[in-house]
Amino acid sequence: MRKRPAIAVALAAGTLALLAATPAQAAEYSSALKIRGVQYDAPGRDSNKCSGGNTREEYVTIKNYSSSTTVNLKGYVVKDAAGNRFTFRADHHLQPGDYVKLRGGNGNDSDAYNVVYRDNCNFLWNNDRDTIYLYKPSGSRADVHSYTKSGSDRDGNGYVTFHK
Repeated sequence: MRKRPAIAVALAAGTLALLAATPAQAAEYSSALKIRGVQYDAPGRDSNKCSGGNTREEYVTIKNYSSSTTVNLKGYVVKDAAGNRFTFRADHHLQPGDYVKLRGGNGNDSDAYNVVYRDNCNFLWNNDRDTIYLYKPSGSRADVHSYTKSGSDRDGNGYVTFHK
């Protein structure tokens, strides 16, 4: 008789441990677009001045992992844990395997150079930890990843890769 309660307790404890150890970003979303990586700490001393600052060096890379479908970024939203957000307002088509770098600062968006600028000179990503959310135009989540400087950035270069 003792074996059944012991097994039930062990299974329940194992289930709780598994749930507690599973990070929020572990869910895999059915989206062709994924967050490939983030340069969360721009090289050099942080300066969010529009002229002479380094917010352009902070970016998130979004890649189209589909093997056959072109995706238009128009209407996609990128957010951080604090609720700061950027919405892709213009058409920007990503061919299969293509990517875009969403950079801080001001500049000219370019399909040819795979870049879109936020037209905002404030930093979006925290240098110690943050969560990056990517939402589809429908409002459903396409991808999400969290990072910490001490736990995610092993080489200390301010860049974290989430998908290859």
